[in-house]
Amino acid sequence: MIRHIVLFTWTEAATAEQKAAVTAELGKLPGLIPELRAYTVGEDAGINQGNHEYAVVADFDSVDDYLVYRDHPDHQKVIADTIRPILASRAAVQLSL
Repeated sequence: MIRHIVLFTWTEAATAEQKAAVTAELGKLPGLIPELRAYTVGEDAGINQGNHEYAVVADFDSVDDYLVYRDHPDHQKVIADTIRPILASRAAVQLSL
């Protein structure tokens, strides 16, 4: 299994509506990309200072399934249209479990 974890920090100019749109658009992807086995997205709970503001955790059966997701046109559209305009920083890792 492959677990893909992405952390985002938003620009100071990012609005609440733009941040909500990220969750709404990412939430559509499990219905569009059958290779996703588990998918969790959401804002940081605010427990610790200095964290990233948002996380995506996605599980896949294989590297090939992850690559389908990574390159999928609907995923790429969310990145280009919804995430990138408000993105200040990003960190990602893929774990083999």
